[in-house]
Amino acid sequence: MAAFDCILGIDIGTTSTKVVLFALDGRVMGQHSIGYPLLSPQADVQEQDPDKIYQAVVQSTRAVVNRCQAQASSIIGLSFSTAMHSLIAVDKYGQLLTNSITWADRRSAPWVSEIRQRCNAHELYRRTGTPIHPMSLLVKLLWLRNQQPDIFARAAKFISIKEYVLYRWFEQYVVDYSIANATGLFNMKTLDWDEEALSLAGVSAQQLSQLVPTTHILAPMTAAAASSLGLAANTPVVIGASDGVLANLGVGALAPQTLAITVGTSGAVRAMQTRPQTDKKERLFCYALTENHWVIGGATNNGGIVLRWIRDNLADTEVNTAKLLKKDAYDILTEIAATVSAGSEGLIFHPYLAGERAPLWDADARGSFFGLGLNHTKAHIIRAVLEGIVYNLHSISTALQDISGPAQSIRATGGFAHSALWRQMLADVFNQTVIIPESHEGSCFGAAVLGLYALGHMENLDQVSQMLSKTHAHLPIAENVECYQKILPLYAQLLESFAPLYADIAAIRSTH
Repeated sequence: MAAFDCILGIDIGTTSTKVVLFALDGRVMGQHSIGYPLLSPQADVQEQDPDKIYQAVVQSTRAVVNRCQAQASSIIGLSFSTAMHSLIAVDKYGQLLTNSITWADRRSAPWVSEIRQRCNAHELYRRTGTPIHPMSLLVKLLWLRNQQPDIFARAAKFISIKEYVLYRWFEQYVVDYSIANATGLFNMKTLDWDEEALSLAGVSAQQLSQLVPTTHILAPMTAAAASSLGLAANTPVVIGASDGVLANLGVGALAPQTLAITVGTSGAVRAMQTRPQTDKKERLFCYALTENHWVIGGATNNGGIVLRWIRDNLADTEVNTAKLLKKDAYDILTEIAATVSAGSEGLIFHPYLAGERAPLWDADARGSFFGLGLNHTKAHIIRAVLEGIVYNLHSISTALQDISGPAQSIRATGGFAHSALWRQMLADVFNQTVIIPESHEGSCFGAAVLGLYALGHMENLDQVSQMLSKTHAHLPIAENVECYQKILPLYAQLLESFAPLYADIAAIRSTH
C-alpha cells in the first residue's frame, strides 16, 4: 500500500455538497464544495433540484481529482454521506417526476394524524426508529398519494437524493440501511421494509430500492459517469450512510456516554449504541450505522437556518459591511452577538421557525422572543437567537441522556463549529467541556472512515480514534454557567406553555 493512497469522502448536504480527499491516515489532501438553493415558493415548500445536486457532486469530485493529480492516481475508492429524509419520484425510465422534497418540507403535516389513527403508532415507531413526522417518507408518501395522485400513479420508484446519484452512475436502485432507516418504512429487527408501513404509505417494496448494508460496494461505474468524475470506471464506491450517524463516527463518538452535537443548516444530538433502542416518549430517533452500531438521538430543524433568517431579514447593514470588508456576514453577526453578555439580559428565544422535530415533533411549532424590553438591541436579538438554538439542543440532550445515561464528554462539529462564540456557548449551556476536532466536517471524514472499513483497510471502526486530527477544548466559564442554569428552566416552562398554542397560530397564518 503506497503512502499516498487516498479515499474520497462525499457529503451531500442540505445546502451544499462537500468532497474531501483524505490520506489513509486521515490527513486532508484536498477539498471542494458547491452550494445550491432551497426552492421555497411558499413557507411549507422546501425542495431542491436533483440535477443541480447531481452536478454539484460531479463537479466537486472532479475539482478535487484535478487539483490533486499525484494522489488521484492512487484513489482506492470513495464513500458517501447524505442528508436524510429526501423524497424523489421517478418514472420507469428514471426520469424525474418531482424535485427532491427535503426534510424541511411541511406540506405533509396534516397526514400525521391520519397515520396515527390507522395504526398502533408507538409500535410502528418502535419497529422503525423514526418518529411519525412530516420529515419521513412514510408521511410524505401518504401526502403525495392523496394530494398529487397523478404523479404518485406515474411513479415507478420513490428514492432519495443519494439513490438518484447512484442510479446515474450505476443504473441500479440501491439504498443503504442508514438512509432507509430514516424513511419510517424500515424494520430495524428484520433489516427489511416494514410491511405495515408500506401498506400505510400505499407503496410496494418493488417501488423502493434494494436494501444493502452501509458497507456495500458498487462497481463499475458507467463509462460516462467515470469520465465526468475523472476517475477509473472500476473505482470502488462504498454506498455509505446518513450524515448524522457518520458525524458520530467522524468525531470518534462511538461510546454511549459521548455525545456528538452537529449544527449545520439543521442540528442534532446523538449517541452510539450496540443495538437498536427507542424512547418510550417517542422523542428520539434510532438509525443504523452498521448492524452493530446504532445511533440514537434527536434532530432539530432549527440550526443555522435560523441564523440565515436573521441575515436575510434583519441584517442588511451587516451584510453590506461584510461585502466591503470581504468577510463572511455570519462572522460579523457573531462578533456583534459577542458584545452582549450571556443570557442576553433576559431575552429568551425559542427557535422553531421551521416547525420542529426533536424534542417536540410538531410541524406547527413557531419561533418566539420572550422578555423583550426597550433595553434590547439588535445585538441582544442576535445573541438570543444563537442561545435559543443551543437551549433547544440542551433539551434534546436531556431526553437522550434519559436513555443512554449521563454524558461524560461532548464532541461538536458542523458549520457552527467554525464560531468560537458558539463553541463557548455550547460549553457554558451544557456545563461540560466541548471537544472540537480540527476538521469541522465530521460527516465527510466519517464517510471516508466507513469506506476504509468496507474496503478492508481498517479492522474495526474503533480505529478512528487513531486518525482524528488535533482537537481543542472549550471549558465552561463559571459565571456564564450560573446564568444559563437560571434560564434553562424558564426556557422549558415557557415551551410547555406555548406548545398547546402552536396549532392555533399555524392555523391563523394558513388562512391568510
